[in-house]
Amino acid sequence: MTKKERFEKVIGYFSKNHPVAETELKYKNPYQLLVAVILSAQCTDKRVNMVTPALFKAFPGPEVMALASSDEVFQLIRSISYPNNKAKHLVGMAAMLVKDFKGVVPSEIKDLEKLPGVGRKTANVIASVVYNKPAMAVDTHVFRVSNRLGLTTDSKTPLETEKQLIKYIPSEKVAIAHHWLILHGRYVCVARNPKCSPCELRSFCNYFADNQKKIKK
Repeated sequence: MTKKERFEKVIGYFSKNHPVAETELKYKNPYQLLVAVILSAQCTDKRVNMVTPALFKAFPGPEVMALASSDEVFQLIRSISYPNNKAKHLVGMAAMLVKDFKGVVPSEIKDLEKLPGVGRKTANVIASVVYNKPAMAVDTHVFRVSNRLGLTTDSKTPLETEKQLIKYIPSEKVAIAHHWLILHGRYVCVARNPKCSPCELRSFCNYFADNQKKIKK
């Protein structure tokens, strides 16, 4: 099977069986999503969703958060991983949004990456989810699933994975493909003991094929 054929099968399966796929982070506007994604680094969406209601109530917009101290923010996100750093990032991000972008979350990845706490993955999420741009955010789930399926080859970094995925996924499908891969990795192709038996992608999955060969030996 060629790589192009593998991509077509994976995209075909998800398009048919999961035509709607979106982030599990709860938000009402671009600012809230940006805050939530920054908090989600090395933390579960479930935990982030438990914290953000109180945070958004206290700091409903970047103008308010920009005037806060990092300690004030810390008190509301202390159950999140790395709360000290994230509190500083959120205050700095809000201040830059107000100062350089008039309080509006930018749509360009290069502008998003200027914001404190925003790396390429976070920038791609915002560009993709908010502005529907063909940006592929690569987190641990996307990295793992794309490698196991055989969508990527010898990819050692998130950027390498991103470039390989973008090459074969039609631009209009990139935004939703990001969510397909994340959700598949979160609930089926989990890091330990992936649920291969019920997985309908196993007939064209490299990981499953390799395991079958090992069993036969």
